[in-house]
Amino acid sequence: MAESADSEGWKTLRVTSQHPLPAAVLFDMDGTLVDTEPYWMRAETELVESWGGTWSHDDALTLVGNALEVSALVLKSRGVDLQVDEIINALTDRVMEQLHDAVPWRPGAQELLSAIRAAGIPTALVTMSWRRMALSIGEATGASFDVVIAGDEVEKGKPDPEAYLRAAAALGVEITDCVAVEDSEVGVAAAAASGATTIAVPSHVELPASPAYTLWDTLAGRTVADVAALHAERISA
Repeated sequence: MAESADSEGWKTLRVTSQHPLPAAVLFDMDGTLVDTEPYWMRAETELVESWGGTWSHDDALTLVGNALEVSALVLKSRGVDLQVDEIINALTDRVMEQLHDAVPWRPGAQELLSAIRAAGIPTALVTMSWRRMALSIGEATGASFDVVIAGDEVEKGKPDPEAYLRAAAALGVEITDCVAVEDSEVGVAAAAASGATTIAVPSHVELPASPAYTLWDTLAGRTVADVAALHAERISA
């Protein structure tokens, strides 16, 4: 990334890369951009225990990346005697309460997102959290996206590719010209199935190596040029 100043003193950013830029970069939210998974785990535990059940850390890990409707059904099976929408609202409310304390960015996520936007590449937030939660995190972090596709706006949640396909359509680009960034097995399955170049950055759950996606240990130190190079390699394969 090279930086220069114009006559009015405004700084402009220019990407120096030998590869063409992707048409858009599509980001998952929980566990990928921000480490809210512990908040969800705490909310799940409190809810199950309030109904006399037990909920372990290992139990919580099985829900990472799931559509909230799926997670709600699992919690119902563990004794939470509420309707699916009531469970989702209760979890979302509790997570949003915790966001008042802090919204922890994952390492390198804020910097890479800012660099991608500065390069003029359209971005989308593709999350299974409900829209009010997604907008709340965007407001709390100052993150900006051209499109937000949330879990309460799709008929089929991840691992179905619908959310990613809808994001590309809303941006007016081909999904095969996009890069998607995910952290969970369910998420990378959705992104890869959509046809996007998929980057997997595991958070709370390890992911196996796969030809369907590229594993990065972290986003820290990653650049727009790295994203462009990976996409170019994928589409030329």
